[in-house]
Amino acid sequence: MMHYWDGSWGWGAWLLMSLAMVAFWGALAWIIVALVRNHRGPAPHDQASSPPDALHILDERFAKGEIDESEYRDRRKVLQRQK
Repeated sequence: MMHYWDGSWGWGAWLLMSLAMVAFWGALAWIIVALVRNHRGPAPHDQASSPPDALHILDERFAKGEIDESEYRDRRKVLQRQK
């Protein structure tokens, strides 16, 4: 008795190969995006998120004219003593 087998797996093989191809290309794209992001370094908002120190704020207020020179010097001395 001879059994005929044409070597096909039917729809299961087609579905498995399609899912494997999508997974492969998705993984490859994810790796490329991860490498590009790491190569560029930290994002600009990471550096700007640190709060300015008190002396820097005092310098800005003096430069804008919000405080006069004597108040600026007095506050600067106090701030420098705290460090």
